[in-house]
Amino acid sequence: MNGKLTMKQFMKENLSLYVFVSVLFVIGVVFGAVMVNALSLEQKQEMSRYLGSFFQEVNGGMQIEGGQSFQQAFGMHMKWILLIWLFGLSVIGLPLVLILDFLKGVLIGFTVGYLVAQFSWKGMLFALVSVAPQNLIVIPALLICSVSAMAFSIYIIKNRFIQRRGAIYHPFMRYVSITLLMGVFLFAAALWEGYVSLDVIKWVTPMLAGIN
Repeated sequence: MNGKLTMKQFMKENLSLYVFVSVLFVIGVVFGAVMVNALSLEQKQEMSRYLGSFFQEVNGGMQIEGGQSFQQAFGMHMKWILLIWLFGLSVIGLPLVLILDFLKGVLIGFTVGYLVAQFSWKGMLFALVSVAPQNLIVIPALLICSVSAMAFSIYIIKNRFIQRRGAIYHPFMRYVSITLLMGVFLFAAALWEGYVSLDVIKWVTPMLAGIN
């Protein structure tokens, strides 16, 4: 890794890593969706009752604090990329980055898969307004952070442990810069979740409130 690579060059050079983590994420999504079929009838009924109660409360005028929702969403996103960043600093953390990407896919796949399996097109509608918008930002940001972590970890292995040469300052600063930049995008995603997504959810809940 040349320490002075631009972001575009960095992405081009690590295209294979982007493809790999993207495929791993998609596998996680598929696995999460399949997991829905493993739920027992009691578990499905309990989750259905919980969601039905939530829809009815929102439809009944339940107030949700946007600021608190934003803080929770942003805190969760930042914890996720902080873990990825920390794992990228060590050689043994590289497989843990891959595990996080897979788990993120599983969580999204399970959420969307359950909503669609239980509520058909209404569940799909809810997923489109509550899950999809922010994840159009969150998922690419996390995958970019993951590739950056993997590339930095590979750089350490190749240039510090095997060849025992190569400056670490520029690659490290690029690693930090990419993570901070993705943090800005996640900030925007959290703003959407905290202030916009709630209004959209309130807009669709009248047709969802009757779900049993």
